[in-house]
Amino acid sequence: MQIFFAESSLWLRIATVPVYVGAIVLISELLHRYTDTNPEQVRKVVHIGTGNVIILAWLLQLPAWVGISSGVLAGIVTLVSYRLPILPGVNSVGRKSLGTFFYAVSIGILTAVFWNLNLPHYGVIGILIMAWGDGLAAIIGQRFGKHPYTIFSNTKSWEGTLTMLVVSYAIVSIVLLSVNGNIWQTWVVGIPVAIVATGVESIAQWGLDNLTVPLTSAGLAFLVDRFLSNAPLG
Repeated sequence: MQIFFAESSLWLRIATVPVYVGAIVLISELLHRYTDTNPEQVRKVVHIGTGNVIILAWLLQLPAWVGISSGVLAGIVTLVSYRLPILPGVNSVGRKSLGTFFYAVSIGILTAVFWNLNLPHYGVIGILIMAWGDGLAAIIGQRFGKHPYTIFSNTKSWEGTLTMLVVSYAIVSIVLLSVNGNIWQTWVVGIPVAIVATGVESIAQWGLDNLTVPLTSAGLAFLVDRFLSNAPLG
């Protein structure tokens, strides 16, 4: 009987993931179909909203296979959606990008690595930096960016870049504060991570930042935090 309730609890926790993601996708489609919201802004709603699923997986202590299978499934759906209009609100942007696909791949990879190391918070850092850092940087840059610059054919704004830097540092610090507590390492790790994540985001093209930023951020946070704490890497 106890095993039955334990399994029931697990499946109820797992069910929150598709319900949550479905709600985000539904909201994006309603915005796309029934409002004059800019397509890029609709994508950012999905971008930020779906990224938060990593917090659910962490807090609900979902097993690694949930994140891995979700990443694989989402990747397949997004690839199909580039050919068929099944997610017009997500892909209705007038530029070539596999960003949504790379985003799904990132979630699968980071879950596979850090959940199996029993260090899920590093995976959370990587995904949230991509979700909130890149998402808010795009929103702020498009709305308030007055000082553009171009690097490797990418046009950015200093306002957006600064947003990416600040948000990335805040995410690392908040996550590590919840795990490690208020120690000096908590406030130092985010400095190199934020700088590198911002640099990687600035030069990436064709949506590759949705892969390179999460993986780089998570990996660097892991290495720097473990080094400063004199903790083993494995």
